[in-house]
Amino acid sequence: MDKKCAFLFPGQGAQYVGMGKDFYEAFSVVRETFQEADERLGFSLTQLIFEGPAEELTLTKNSQVAIYVVSVALCRALQQQMPELKPSVVAGLSLGEYTALTISGRLSFQEGIDLVRARGLYMHEAGINHPGTMAVCLGMKPEEVEEILGPVEGIWVANLNCPGQVVISGTIEGVAAASSLLKEKGAKRVLPLDVSGAFHSGLMEEAKEKLREKIETVTLENSPVELVMNVPGNYVAEEDIRKNMVQQVVSPVLWEKGVRAMEEREIECFIEIGCGKTLSGMLRKIGVKGEVFSIEKVEDLETIYQGAMS
Repeated sequence: MDKKCAFLFPGQGAQYVGMGKDFYEAFSVVRETFQEADERLGFSLTQLIFEGPAEELTLTKNSQVAIYVVSVALCRALQQQMPELKPSVVAGLSLGEYTALTISGRLSFQEGIDLVRARGLYMHEAGINHPGTMAVCLGMKPEEVEEILGPVEGIWVANLNCPGQVVISGTIEGVAAASSLLKEKGAKRVLPLDVSGAFHSGLMEEAKEKLREKIETVTLENSPVELVMNVPGNYVAEEDIRKNMVQQVVSPVLWEKGVRAMEEREIECFIEIGCGKTLSGMLRKIGVKGEVFSIEKVEDLETIYQGAMS
């Protein structure tokens, strides 16, 4: 396989009841991955993923570990079916970074489950203790949004995902005030996001500090697979991984910048692995030159075989 490929992994919000079920039915490696997760967690995450209820699955403390397990399981199936398909670089959107760390061999699946479960729980608790929300502003540049939001208290820029899309995060009052101001100043639309907290904002400081303790003790191996992380929006050295994992909880996700860094390294093929096709949509809006694929259903494997492998 000569093409330089990036494996990309989705973040929170991509979850839905039944995700990964056709892979589970088709591949023993997927069933084994789900079973491993159930045993590690001490409850049936598999049942929650396949049967719901959706309200329970969507809770931050459950959705993060559920998406992580599904993404790892699907990637294991892909690698088993096409062992010659190896990534040059991995990246993930927010939570997806933990999948990227696992698939690149830096973080074990067992420790990954513990870490992601803790991350989801701490963010869930921070959302209760420091209520907040998020919204997406469409049709404005990041610098315009930052300038307009300067006087508004309790508000942060949370995600720079693709051109014309800026996610803001903060207190409920702050996001309401910011949304009105942005519309007034010319934003095409400002849409509230269905989230249970102000992620990637200063309101997550409590979660960051709790998570820091776990991240500092987790085992991280070196890997030949390169890694692009959200905080710098760039390729990172092994010694900088931990501090970026900690900082990511309260820092903006520089997704578009990271994708452009991969483009500069001449990545020819981007494969989104996991539930939903959100990242693929962002890649197209960014205008990457490389081919874009997503793996969510078993039939997507054939598309990869015909496209990425040809």
